[in-house]
Amino acid sequence: MISFTLNGQLRQVDAEPDKPLLWTLREDLNVVGPKFGCGVAVCGACTVHVDGTPVRSCSMATGDVAGKSVVTIEGLSQGQLHAVQRAWIENQVPQCGYCQPGFIMAAAALLKANPKPTDRDIDDALSNICRCGTYGAIRRAVHRAAAILGGAS
Repeated sequence: MISFTLNGQLRQVDAEPDKPLLWTLREDLNVVGPKFGCGVAVCGACTVHVDGTPVRSCSMATGDVAGKSVVTIEGLSQGQLHAVQRAWIENQVPQCGYCQPGFIMAAAALLKANPKPTDRDIDDALSNICRCGTYGAIRRAVHRAAAILGGAS
């Protein structure tokens, strides 16, 4: 059994330690916000936070999160939408929406570390891939979320 905190709740899962965290979340714990995109940690559709750091869950072993805190898009907001989620809606970012949970998780981590990011900061931190090409809307939404959070970039 592997124990870790998932979206604020202690969870135990009977999974092989080398099983990718993404599949443990989706198959064993029914947490489907993180998406499978590439399987090699390039696209970012599977981004979650582990102890506050954004990671690509497709390439992280479940055993590596033992005793740690994992937050998915489902656990990002506490009672109301997170500022990044609000900004995403205001800026109508999604087209197909498949990659958006990963982008939102990456953006939330960026704004926690850098409350006033420049366009360059955003481009560097959000290395996720959007096949619909909504990068301009994503950048605007990150700036709007910074303003909502009081950083006003």
